[in-house]
Amino acid sequence: MRLQVLDRALLREVDRRLQEGSRKAGKSLACRPGCTACCIGVFTINLLDAWRLRQGLEHLELADPAQAQAVRQRSAHVVRLVREEFPGDARTGLLDPDEERIDSFTQKFSNVACPALDPATGLCALYSHRPMSCRTFGLPVLEGDEKLSPCSLCFQGSSSKEIEDCRVEPDPDGFESAILSELPEIEADGDRETLVAYALIPDVHVRLASDDRTDESRAGR
Repeated sequence: MRLQVLDRALLREVDRRLQEGSRKAGKSLACRPGCTACCIGVFTINLLDAWRLRQGLEHLELADPAQAQAVRQRSAHVVRLVREEFPGDARTGLLDPDEERIDSFTQKFSNVACPALDPATGLCALYSHRPMSCRTFGLPVLEGDEKLSPCSLCFQGSSSKEIEDCRVEPDPDGFESAILSELPEIEADGDRETLVAYALIPDVHVRLASDDRTDESRAGR
């Protein structure tokens, strides 16, 4: 359960900061249910994101098995589509740390919808378990020393100062990185990334152990 507790604490703090930024942005923030521009295109996620997505899919399986199966089928389709061009280990879904190859890859498949996106509703089937990049998209974000621009659909007509006033630093204390670095089941690949599709199909072996194993491993240290 340790991983679940740590992740929930991380999300509470990140969401709190984002809610404050959203409050400041007000109507300048165009993000609404059914706005799917940010759901199109393959993008990288870390292994904590991948674990969280799998947890979400397990919950969805209990609540709506048909929708969960549809997510798996869309994920398998994306994996088949990108496998030959995948810049990493296409068996495990782990990307190589080669930014140029990854940039070229994501550009080539920039029109591929995220498999968690329900095409019938325009909603994310795994919204409460979505990756960090999905949570932070829309607002102007500060990641370390890097200032990320807001979504192009947001802050239309806003001045640079108005945008800066809404800038959010979601994780100033590096809590997410600390979780990744301390977890024994993924520490060997903690800095590696994967794709949403690879995280959501059962026959891909991204190295993620159960919470029980996490506690046992820590106890044995």
